[in-house]
Amino acid sequence: MISRYANSQMTKIWSDDNRFKKWLKIELAVCEAQAELGNIPQETYDEIAKKAAFKLTAIRKAEEKNKHELVAFLNVIQKNIGDDASRWVHYGLTSSDVMDTALAIQIKDASSIIKKDIDDFMSTIKSLANKHRYVPIIGRTHGVHAEPTTLGLKFAAWFDEMKRNKENFEYAVENALIGKISGAVGNFANIDPKVGEKVMKKLGLKHEPAPTQIVHRDRYARLIASMAIMAATIEKIATEIRNLQRTEIGEMEEPFAASQQGSSAMPHKRNPVQCEQLCGLSRLMRSYTIPAIENMVLWHERDISHSSVERVIIPDSFTLADYMLKKITYILSGIVIHPDKMMKNIEMSKGLIFSQRLLLKLIRSGVPRAKAHLMIQGKVMSTYRKGDNFMKQIVKDGEIRRYISLEEIQALFDLDVYIRYVDYIFKKVFTKKKK
Repeated sequence: MISRYANSQMTKIWSDDNRFKKWLKIELAVCEAQAELGNIPQETYDEIAKKAAFKLTAIRKAEEKNKHELVAFLNVIQKNIGDDASRWVHYGLTSSDVMDTALAIQIKDASSIIKKDIDDFMSTIKSLANKHRYVPIIGRTHGVHAEPTTLGLKFAAWFDEMKRNKENFEYAVENALIGKISGAVGNFANIDPKVGEKVMKKLGLKHEPAPTQIVHRDRYARLIASMAIMAATIEKIATEIRNLQRTEIGEMEEPFAASQQGSSAMPHKRNPVQCEQLCGLSRLMRSYTIPAIENMVLWHERDISHSSVERVIIPDSFTLADYMLKKITYILSGIVIHPDKMMKNIEMSKGLIFSQRLLLKLIRSGVPRAKAHLMIQGKVMSTYRKGDNFMKQIVKDGEIRRYISLEEIQALFDLDVYIRYVDYIFKKVFTKKKK
């Protein structure tokens, strides 16, 4: 991932140097387990642990010669250890024992950052929901005024969706924290299963129950998909902010720094560029789900077609998820809300947004639904055509007044009805479930 969308903490986790350190950690853990089981002398393990080291440049130089990254890594550390003790390094293992188990550790470390990002994001949304719990805003369907709702409920819906994202991500992570120390085709032919059990316990991982040469790739497909779905939620929020920032609507806008410039040509522009950036990055995140799923299908016990893909999509998915979560949290932390414009937009419809309330009142008064709909529809069209107030049109209609009194009509045009169950919804969204 380019540095523009990466923070240093996440970059370090996915660096080559850290990956080789994790490989070394696996090799040492295996040797330690072998010593504990009496398969190699304790003093041999002590020597291995003391002398095992590498330089990144040395590994790359060795790889130029043998064209195999893990063999190059082994050659470098074994040379530092010495011939006698180093013969026990990688004993009974295959490359994926080391690489897949190390990948699980990297995923564990990267996931802890994402979990913190999610919690920060959700905390920000919750704060906004409570602050704007009862603030009226027009609800829109098809981009057209529908009925009023509250800004707090809009935020509550985002929070609830992020709860699902958090659950999906944590479940996917749990199923990806899997290693394997089981040999060439996964059947433990040349290594005691107890070695793998000990190694995973030391590392805080689980062992793949039925491995082949690799950890099964459906685990990573699910993980990447969970981050892609989360990115789509971020895009959904960013798209809403972009729409509400449009000049014609003007209800909400992303933060704009005092020294920020919106356009190279037009000094007046305050564009939602940060939200647009997130929408673009979400497209990239979604694109990683296809190769992640395709990586599940390998020849027999394993081929290597997944490897080059994973070097890109796994680090990039975590890096982008981290960046996007931090960015949307920043945007919402500084979001500018315009309640006065929200009310003006509600009033723009001249009362037409209360049409369903009128329809239901007529039905309750004994008017068949189809007839009631036609009675109101004519006044709706008249309001559109004349630009008049909808309630005035209704009050002047003798046929409607046969069923509804003036006081009843006035009571129907009341915003409070759209707020009365806000607390009920908030309780369902924000009350923690008992475990």
